[in-house]
Amino acid sequence: MMPGTKVVYLGCTKEQIQWGGNSNPIGKLHIGIQYTISCVEEHSWHTKISLEGVEGQFNSVCFDEV
Repeated sequence: MMPGTKVVYLGCTKEQIQWGGNSNPIGKLHIGIQYTISCVEEHSWHTKISLEGVEGQFNSVCFDEV
């Protein structure tokens, strides 16, 4: 994944949200909706992504590339 990549939100478990201090997507993201990545932050055990027009950083495993 890299900036500009289109992704679809798949949903997240509580553990996926909490891992690494990710933002809570509840009320911000909707399952099945397409978003565009604006920023990618890679860590040793997970990757956080930011999305255009959405505040916060989210666990990349909660998304699938389009």
